Amino acid sequence: MGIHTYFRSLNDLERIIRTPGKFKFEEHCVSAHSWKVVQYAKTLADIEELHGVSIDWKKLYEITSSHDYGEIFIGDIKTPVKHYSLELRSMLLHVEEAMVEHFINENIPEEFKDIFRRQLREGKDDSVEGLILEVADKMDQVYEAFAELQRGNTEKEFIVMYRYALIKIKNIDLHCVRYFLENILPDMIEEGIRSPFDIRQITEEALSQ
Repeated sequence: MGIHTYFRSLNDLERIIRTPGKFKFEEHCVSAHSWKVVQYAKTLADIEELHGVSIDWKKLYEITSSHDYGEIFIGDIKTPVKHYSLELRSMLLHVEEAMVEHFINENIPEEFKDIFRRQLREGKDDSVEGLILEVADKMDQVYEAFAELQRGNTEKEFIVMYRYALIKIKNIDLHCVRYFLENILPDMIEEGIRSPFDIRQITEEALSQ
């Protein structure tokens, strides 16, 4: 009981492997993903601030660092499956939120319950911080898929993941998205030029949708 239970549960995130069931040259766990999302998000937020956008940094760090905590209970569900339909995505989110709420009710001291509910909630929303989380989360999918394609991984799911994440990113109206598309993505494409896949073509097709 108590916050010790929460701290102890964080070890589980190191054992949950992303994109399960597929061959990968490099395995990624949920805890490593969460750390990278925080790193992406703080740079994306810096870009927004350079354009005069006000950032709630406390909220940003809370939602980015804890955004996948619920996967302790349901694991990592493959992106194409998770987003197959809005109904399925809503059902999965409901189950995840209900299990997080149960965990808080059973283990967290009363004086901390509201804090944990705020920190472990689904952080993706229409606020600038929620949108930055969405972009940062999808950026990590782009980088994970890119690394596999660059090494010649023939699992088609990584092409699907790469395309899907790029499409989601490009449709979010933020200064940092434009910076990513205009200044970061071209460097990635150039780096992938020796890949057995035509990453430039895959990228251009995704961005045209």
